[in-house]
Amino acid sequence: MLIKREEVRALIDRLHSEGKTVVTTNGCFDILHVGHVRYLEKTKTFADKLIVLLNSDKSVRSIKGPTRPINCEEDRAEILSALRCVDYVVLFDEDSPRNLLDEMKPDVYTKGADYNMDTLPEADIMRKNNTRVEFIEFVPGKSTTKTIEKSRSLS
Repeated sequence: MLIKREEVRALIDRLHSEGKTVVTTNGCFDILHVGHVRYLEKTKTFADKLIVLLNSDKSVRSIKGPTRPINCEEDRAEILSALRCVDYVVLFDEDSPRNLLDEMKPDVYTKGADYNMDTLPEADIMRKNNTRVEFIEFVPGKSTTKTIEKSRSLS
């Protein structure tokens, strides 16, 4: 379910009052593939509710360039929301979810295992808010960039 950014803190407060834990992760999730699905399924195992922080179209263009995203933010949010492991999706416009994570104060935050606490851009926010961080291994050979490259080579 797509929720507004300004509603996410109240949602987390409600979930916490119900005794639920919250895990979050972020990404562009432009062309969903099995690597994304496995990553999100693993992320959900760390808490009762999973909130995916989704880069808006503006954010994706800023990070990935003018030809991205392939799929618009509304479509990406709907596809993510259809996954049984995803409870909520929140869009953000910045290049990084740092400010949103600081507002949310989730119980757990996941990131790909290509990061560690020394290289994680959000590490200071996680420490400040006592958020546990879990690093998840990627599925080898699976990425949106590789999918796009393969598609272009077939044209």
